[in-house]
Amino acid sequence: MNDVKLGLKENWRQFSLLVIINGFVGGMIGMERSILPQLAEVEFGIAAKTAVLSFIVAFGITKAFANLFTGTLASRLGRKRLLLLGWALGLPVPFLLMFAPTWGWVIGANILLGAHQGFAWSATVVMKIDLAGERDRGLAMGLNEFAGYLAVALAAFATGWIAGEYGLRPYPFYLGVGLSVIGFLATLLLVRDTHAHMATEAVTSQVPRLEQIFRDTS
Repeated sequence: MNDVKLGLKENWRQFSLLVIINGFVGGMIGMERSILPQLAEVEFGIAAKTAVLSFIVAFGITKAFANLFTGTLASRLGRKRLLLLGWALGLPVPFLLMFAPTWGWVIGANILLGAHQGFAWSATVVMKIDLAGERDRGLAMGLNEFAGYLAVALAAFATGWIAGEYGLRPYPFYLGVGLSVIGFLATLLLVRDTHAHMATEAVTSQVPRLEQIFRDTS
C-alpha cells in the first residue's frame, strides 16, 4: 500500500483508460437514442411518443435502482468486478435490439441497458475518484462526464447516419456490439482495481464520514 499514490498525474494511464471506457459506456446509450422511435413506428406500428416514453421509463427506473446499490456492490465485489458486471449486462443489448420480434424485447433490452449504465458508469466514476484523490476529484468527475456524454452524442449521430444509409436494422446496432465487446475485454485485461487507492485515502483523509448517507446526500 506504501507504493500507492493518489492524483491524476500519478495515475494518468489507468485514468485515461477509464475515461475511454466510460466513453464506450456512453456510446451504448447513444446507439439506440436516435433510431428507436423510428424503429417503433416503422417495424412495430407504435406511435413514436409512446415508444419514447416506454423505453425511457424502463431504462430510467432500472438505472435508478442500479445506482442505489452501486456503492454497496462496489465495496463487496470490488470496483473492477462491478464494472465487469455492468459490461456483462450490456453485451446482450445490441443483439436484442437487432433481432427483437416484438416491442417487449426492446423494453427488455432497455432494462438490461439501464442496469448496465447504472453499474458501469458509476463504477468508472468511483474508480476515477479513487485514483484522483481529494485534490483532483472535481476535475476527475468533469472529465468522466465530458467523455460519457460526448460519446452519447457521437454514437447517436453515427447510428442515425447508418440507419439513413443502410436501414434501421441490423447495421446501426453493430456499433453497440463493438462497443460492448471492446469495453468488456478492456476492463477484463487492462483495468486494475482501485480499492488500494481508496484505502490509502481513507487513512489520510480529514473529511468526516456521513452518519446517515441517504438522508445527508438527499
